[in-house]
Amino acid sequence: MIGRRAGTNRVGMRRDDSLLTRFVDSVFSLFRLAEFEILFVLFFIIAYAIFKDLTARPEYNRILVEKPGGSDIWPF
Repeated sequence: MIGRRAGTNRVGMRRDDSLLTRFVDSVFSLFRLAEFEILFVLFFIIAYAIFKDLTARPEYNRILVEKPGGSDIWPF
């Protein structure tokens, strides 16, 4: 009851809050709702960027393409 009187209950948006406050509250509630999905996608984006950076360097690219010790079962 005290939380409702003081205006600290954020479940329902109050009309006397500023537009910025309501916007920030809605962004945080969206992040709380989709936190796992956001972090899952962010993980794959970061992993892709790191792998792309590694394969762009010639010294690492040779490791991925050439087989040490001559030919192997897989013909390149």
